[in-house]
Amino acid sequence: MTFDVGAELWMLLRVVLGMVLGGIVGVERWHAGKPAGIRTLTLISGGAALFTTVALLGFGSVDGSRIVVGVITGIGFIGAGAIIHRRQEIVPGLTSAATIWAVAAIGMAAGTGLFVIATACTVLVLAVLTAPGYWERRRGIH
Repeated sequence: MTFDVGAELWMLLRVVLGMVLGGIVGVERWHAGKPAGIRTLTLISGGAALFTTVALLGFGSVDGSRIVVGVITGIGFIGAGAIIHRRQEIVPGLTSAATIWAVAAIGMAAGTGLFVIATACTVLVLAVLTAPGYWERRRGIH
């Protein structure tokens, strides 16, 4: 087995971007006082980027749909835990679960080298998480 430092640095860039983008969403969730915050979302997005990058570049030709299915299944369990764990109430954890799922997808996009779509989707996720609160405050709704 040969080691290609250039290829590994390229892989590392993908993982770092996944972690940074997940961390940006995590900062918003931490600021909002939500349980899935900076560390959780950074690790989820970075982990998804790492699994995707290693599968695609580390093992050569791999069926991409198998990677997607594996990550989505695993993230589904984490998201379900976020819903169930939250004071035994179902509704409050839905946004946390959806955010976990979204940052995993962002990490996977970064892991495949789709930097523009990963970054754009991070902006979209932040807009979805912050815009309703802005409008609620503006209209006096709690």
